[in-house]
Amino acid sequence: MPGGHSGHLCAWSGYADVMTDVVDSDELLRRIQRARTCAAKEEQNWRTRSDELRREDPEEARDAAVRTLAFESVVRVLDEILTPGKHTVQG
Repeated sequence: MPGGHSGHLCAWSGYADVMTDVVDSDELLRRIQRARTCAAKEEQNWRTRSDELRREDPEEARDAAVRTLAFESVVRVLDEILTPGKHTVQG
């Protein structure tokens, strides 16, 4: 699997092998939607993991919480691409 990642297939499935492939706007939109769905699933997985680890391993729970925030940020960015103005900007 690319990058040595295992267990997280949604990020690697359904994409072209090279970045030079030309795609139309509909395909680009589908790819962004798939990426958003994948990021939302990962966010939920890490949130659940953080909750489960909170009592037994606080350090791992913090790591999972940071990963949750990272995926939450990715979801917000992709939401802004797909639906501009969906989230209000906090200054």
